[in-house]
Amino acid sequence: MHNLTLVFDLDGTLVDTAPDLVNALNHALESVDVAPVALESVRASISGGARAMIEKALAMAQMELAPARIDELLEIFLEHYAVNIATVSRPYPGVVALLERLSELGTRLAICTNKREDLTRRLLRELGLLDHFHGVAGRDTLPVAKPDPGHLIGAIILADGNPNRAIMVGDSEVDIATAKTAGIPVVAVSFGYSERPLSELAPDAIIDGFGELPGHIRRLASRL
Repeated sequence: MHNLTLVFDLDGTLVDTAPDLVNALNHALESVDVAPVALESVRASISGGARAMIEKALAMAQMELAPARIDELLEIFLEHYAVNIATVSRPYPGVVALLERLSELGTRLAICTNKREDLTRRLLRELGLLDHFHGVAGRDTLPVAKPDPGHLIGAIILADGNPNRAIMVGDSEVDIATAKTAGIPVVAVSFGYSERPLSELAPDAIIDGFGELPGHIRRLASRL
């Protein structure tokens, strides 16, 4: 896996962040007297970012707010989340061992996420994962963000990788669409936050656990 760059989405791919995100969402909703929402009701919105979660929750409550008020809710959400970013969020089983093994093999590792870069780095740092990554591209790192393919390509370049020798790992329709538009193979994890069945999105592979990933990486890398 030498000279290969592996790019990971973060939420729902490497780390199960849903509980902390929903806690921040409910904290923000409290300021406009909206009842707390259940995790499963907004789970599929997580890949779209905090604003998408807020808009989904407001729609469920049949509440319309002006864009400026939604901006205020977003700030409340982000302030709460920044302080409580790793209260219960944890890497999925097998993540730490996988990253250690990939690093030993000389694989370039990058993050491409629609979470803000400062929050991404804070979460990775608190979970002891940040030092594994050669490049981190959050939604505000570059002029574009997923599903724009420039976000993924930019993450690879930040990791000093070659876009022609790269593979994406994600959990959602956004991740798969981004990789396909960029012409980069993509592996989807079945345990993330995708709204649509992954089989409908036709990634190059679907895994149920990270123990399955190395075999798919070798297979896909042999075609690059």
